[in-house]
Amino acid sequence: MQTVRILLVDAFTDEPLAGNAAGVVPDADELTDDQMQAVARELSVSETAFLAESKDADRKVRYFTPTTEVDLCGHATIASHVHLLEDGVISPGAHTLETNVGVLDIDVEDDRTVWMTQDKPDIETVELDYDRVGDALGIDSAALRDVGADIPMAVASTGLPFLVVPVNFLEHVSGAEPDMAAIEELSKEVGSVGIYACTFDAIDAESTLHGRMFAPLAGVPEDPVTGTASGAVGAYLRETAAFDEFPEEMRFEQGHFVDRPGYVRVRADEHGVRVGGRATTALDGQLVVPEPEDDGIIEV
Repeated sequence: MQTVRILLVDAFTDEPLAGNAAGVVPDADELTDDQMQAVARELSVSETAFLAESKDADRKVRYFTPTTEVDLCGHATIASHVHLLEDGVISPGAHTLETNVGVLDIDVEDDRTVWMTQDKPDIETVELDYDRVGDALGIDSAALRDVGADIPMAVASTGLPFLVVPVNFLEHVSGAEPDMAAIEELSKEVGSVGIYACTFDAIDAESTLHGRMFAPLAGVPEDPVTGTASGAVGAYLRETAAFDEFPEEMRFEQGHFVDRPGYVRVRADEHGVRVGGRATTALDGQLVVPEPEDDGIIEV
């Protein structure tokens, strides 16, 4: 049996048991794909980051949901670097991270804010029936048509693709009753990981928008706070000219309706997209992982 260190780190928050919990395995060099998937399934958070040595960057990471590997994850990246900072492995400053979408720049500030440079934006508007999308989200389609006249639905990606669906008022976003099977079907059709429903009618006056993200296709029915989706939406807002004067920095709020409130800082300009936030460790322990030839059952 092999024992590995595992952590649960809550990202995009300063408070434990808020924001989005990420699994972090700081030494995953010896783990097989099946072992990493088993650990992610056992931790049962939206994503777990597995850190390893890299020839091309300061370190390499792979991200697993409870059911599959994904190419990029914002909150697990923020969580991993806050852990590395707390553990004394890294210091504030510039770092690099090898991911499945390439080597990305990471900046760690003195106040423990971590900034993650996203992949090159790709925005493609889509024409979908408002009634169908509304039924999938459990939102009155009139709430989508109202704002869709100004900013259309689109598949946006800065490493992972999301279907961005603008909604007119917070009451409709908060009251969404998603049909997960319908969301899976829509996601497959447009080639997205999930659907990000958002409104400029935010809870906090300092927030740019409020979002909810549903990704049952990746084994995540609702993600509390989503860094990669925030980056994609930041790029989408810049592309669709949603503001008369585009802000230097935006703040996206998410997770309030699943009792995990968090805040993502987003900067999108001609140089690219960066997502920033802080994190706090909620759990630090050991997990016993069976050898690859064993039956795959994990003992805690």
